[in-house]
Amino acid sequence: MDASTLESLKYPIGKFTVPDTITTEMIAEWTKVLEELPGKLKNLVQNLNKEQLDSPYRPGGWTVRQTVHHMADSHHNSYIRFKWALTEDRPLIKAYDEKAWAELFDSKSAPIDMSLSHLSAVHAKLVYLIKGLSNEALKREFLHPEGNIATSLEENVGRYAWHSQHHFAHIKNLLKREGWL
Repeated sequence: MDASTLESLKYPIGKFTVPDTITTEMIAEWTKVLEELPGKLKNLVQNLNKEQLDSPYRPGGWTVRQTVHHMADSHHNSYIRFKWALTEDRPLIKAYDEKAWAELFDSKSAPIDMSLSHLSAVHAKLVYLIKGLSNEALKREFLHPEGNIATSLEENVGRYAWHSQHHFAHIKNLLKREGWL
């Protein structure tokens, strides 16, 4: 497999880029993506069998099962980062090793219904929170320990809308390639 094909399998919707200006329209669009993801993801994966769930979305990539569990884990962490940024002054967040989490036995073997339910609950809470935030609150920031990079909550809304679409595309593209869709 050539490098450009592998890159397109890794980043089927491209890499996330932070817009120079984040508008209220962008926030609304991104929030809608977050609101719709749990239902769309459930509809996409709920009828997959064990073999399909344990298929990687690309060579060397996570399986569908690992990807679903990763989305729940990652978005859970994101929700907590929102809460920290809203209640503390530029908190230094706790990073986590997502690759190591994906290799844990639960990510490799647990039923995906657990993570689909968790993702649904986390997104319901996150969307409710985002919709209630003022423009000023969306400017609040947290610091990532890798490089002490400041991230605003409005940027994080966009990043997780992208993250939702990114992993959804991984799974959907696999299902299309295999003729499972």
